[in-house]
Amino acid sequence: MDARDPLAHFRDRFLIPKTKTGDDCIYLCGHSLGLQPKTARSYLEQELRDWAQFGVEGHFHARNPWVPYHRLLTQQTATLVGAHPAEVVVMNSLTVNLHLMMTSFYRPTSERHKILVERGAFPSDQYAMKSQLRFHGFDPGTSLLELTPREGESCMRDEDIESLIEREGDSIALILIGGINYVTGQAFDMAGITKAGQRKGCVVGFDLAHAAGNIPLHLHDWGPDFAVWCNYKYLNGGPGCVGGCFVHERHESAWQLPRFAGWWGHDETTRFQMGPDFQAMVGAEGWQLSNPPILALAALRASLEIFSEAGLERLRDKSASLTGYMEALLREQASPKFFIITPLEEERRGAQLSIRLPGSGRELCDQLASAGVIGDWREPDTFRVAAVPLYNSYQDVYSFVQHFSAALS
Repeated sequence: MDARDPLAHFRDRFLIPKTKTGDDCIYLCGHSLGLQPKTARSYLEQELRDWAQFGVEGHFHARNPWVPYHRLLTQQTATLVGAHPAEVVVMNSLTVNLHLMMTSFYRPTSERHKILVERGAFPSDQYAMKSQLRFHGFDPGTSLLELTPREGESCMRDEDIESLIEREGDSIALILIGGINYVTGQAFDMAGITKAGQRKGCVVGFDLAHAAGNIPLHLHDWGPDFAVWCNYKYLNGGPGCVGGCFVHERHESAWQLPRFAGWWGHDETTRFQMGPDFQAMVGAEGWQLSNPPILALAALRASLEIFSEAGLERLRDKSASLTGYMEALLREQASPKFFIITPLEEERRGAQLSIRLPGSGRELCDQLASAGVIGDWREPDTFRVAAVPLYNSYQDVYSFVQHFSAALS
């Protein structure tokens, strides 16, 4: 399978962590932190050289001038999330962008004030939503509405989500769902959720931290109001890399929406006149706060160049094949000691498989790590692994299952 893989050569474009004996690790943790592109160093060094040579003049005279530098990533980002270029901007971090979006799009009233989220959403999302509710004077205990799986199930059913939105929609101000749940690996029907929410007059947003660069997205066509994501997981931008934000074009000139303003979101034609009154730029860029971190963007740019070359559709085909192969091998190891909680259908998941290991699963995870098999553990009992199509091989998947089976025994 590796010999027939038309994308196999992309593995050589990344730095694979080594074991103590100098062999490549079996790195299945791209859902948490993607690997470093080998070209990231040269992209960073270019900016360091320009900083040394030009100082502040690098904003205008660097090889890639810094003032418009973030736009070097705009088209590739738009392609990855299925958006128009004016609808996306690379800025801030995920949770900062989440707060900025909720400042503009969570507009509660006494009758419509609830936020709908999936149970088990990433803690940072929960903290952000609860703090926004409290900021507006609402009690998270009654105003945070959680989607919950049926008894004995780990994942939500599409019909149950739509039924809840239909039933509770008149009280819901904002639907804010993770595109892929970080624990279970379930990919939600974002088009269906958007349609159901808008039918009831709800604002709809998505956290795409585990979806961007993982599954095909069509944000413009699906029509949510906004989305946010990080760029350090599947998108390999490096630890703590700057995040991304989508605002649908119907809001591109929504000057009446409240927003927290910063000077980089100000109309660029008058930005450097340093006037006291804020005039937002058209589109997603109007939500920018500060000038972008060039070194962080340089590392991300190295990765997005590779994505652009590989093509997300081809990557998705390989991803479905890799994950399906992993699932098949694990099911051959049938054991009461573990079970897979990620949906079986490939359209309902991305690269990640979540393996529930009641009992001593954390020890098993640590044992695998010491042998150079890298996944990650999520309390209380879930081991997460993802075969990332840019740099993981079928051999990685096969070897992982062999190690897993041996450790389980």
